[in-house]
Amino acid sequence: MRTEGGRFRERLLSWKILPFLFLAASVGIYFSHYLIFKDPHHIFIYLLGDLGFLFIDVLVVVLFIENLLEQRERKTRLRKLNMVVGTFFSEVGLELLRKFSAFVENSDELKTRAAFGFKWTRREFEKSRKAAADFTYRVEMDPVQLEELRTHLLSKRSFLLTLLENPNILDHESFTNLLWAVFHLAEELSFREGDLADLPKSDLAHISVDMVRAYSQIVVQWLAYAEHLKDSYPFLYSLAVRINPLGAHPSAVVLAAPEE
Repeated sequence: MRTEGGRFRERLLSWKILPFLFLAASVGIYFSHYLIFKDPHHIFIYLLGDLGFLFIDVLVVVLFIENLLEQRERKTRLRKLNMVVGTFFSEVGLELLRKFSAFVENSDELKTRAAFGFKWTRREFEKSRKAAADFTYRVEMDPVQLEELRTHLLSKRSFLLTLLENPNILDHESFTNLLWAVFHLAEELSFREGDLADLPKSDLAHISVDMVRAYSQIVVQWLAYAEHLKDSYPFLYSLAVRINPLGAHPSAVVLAAPEE
């Protein structure tokens, strides 16, 4: 019984022999042409013509194949990246959206702009992302809720580090910036020991800036990811609409047929 290594060596050997077989076949055809028609002048005319077009043929084939492979690689990277983004929201992002909204006094105004529906179009998603990026967050720091946020972020620190080490995020600058913003907020809170209620207002104001930086980027990325789900995975998008922390009444329970 042949092993996998043996089969691989056989395939490799066949690829090495193949060029010689093609070359021998070409020589055989030209030699047959000479034997039949006895016209080497005609053979060399067409041989030179074929050689002249050979470089153009190779150029066209190389450009086409390179473009095809590049598109395939881009789709593969995008698919892997969206899997990473989806994992982030499942493990950390959705809960952060819920917790961050508790600090934002005008969160209801934000939700009216980001509560995507079942029939949203690409234009509506673009408009919503722009509105979320330009939104003015009014933050009110609550030490009790801030303590809960610190505990949650510290419990997810190793997970965030794992995501930052993932090479698939290198092509997605906005998501990488999001991870760094969240990780930085976790680091800021981790270095503040003791009761957060004892922090001065100046320090709470500093933390609020870090929080807004992370929150705003998560909102924009969540909208982008939801649009991806709508285009590629409608069944996952249906769940995202129902549990959307930026929706009016987030719940996975299906109470009625989805309309919008």
